[in-house]
Amino acid sequence: MSGPPGPVAGPGDDDGLIIARSLEQPELFALLYDRYAPDIHRYAARRLGEQAADDITADTFLTAFRVRARYDTTRAAARPWLYGIAAHLIGKQRRKEVRGLRALARTGRDPVAAGWVEDTADRVTAQAPLADALAALSTADRHVLLLVAWADLTYQDVAEALGIPVGTVRSRLNRARRKVRAALGADPAFMSDMAEVVRP
Repeated sequence: MSGPPGPVAGPGDDDGLIIARSLEQPELFALLYDRYAPDIHRYAARRLGEQAADDITADTFLTAFRVRARYDTTRAAARPWLYGIAAHLIGKQRRKEVRGLRALARTGRDPVAAGWVEDTADRVTAQAPLADALAALSTADRHVLLLVAWADLTYQDVAEALGIPVGTVRSRLNRARRKVRAALGADPAFMSDMAEVVRP
């Protein structure tokens, strides 16, 4: 005789329950893909470009699916975990990211944003120094800065994503912001355009 059936995971359930149930019903993992793939793709596209973002997104969810048995199902949100996997995969392509940032610094044209943002002289002027400043950061500092600025993760989420203490997140973020501010100069008009990356 078996006991009552376990809880059934659905679209409104927390991620931990979905992952736990996906161990017996693998198709449930698609709920996490539907929930987070657009955000992961957008983040990867900003870091590496549209074409690489497709691969990073697919690899992120493939990796997550393969290691889902190790996920701590008491954690209700899998978002930081997925961003951590994506950041690790992006880190493996560091040279490509730095080349893209250097190209942006030279041309002032962001190939990711070009699809939906009209190019203007101000945008071109503003992007080049920022891209150069981001390319000059260490991989660890860039991961933290961009997870906060572009993925909108909290310090705690970044710590979970990268497997580091919150204090390390704070120190890396402080160092990255300080370096970006120094590279961009103190022009208040310029700094207001870059607020999402360099805000204190």
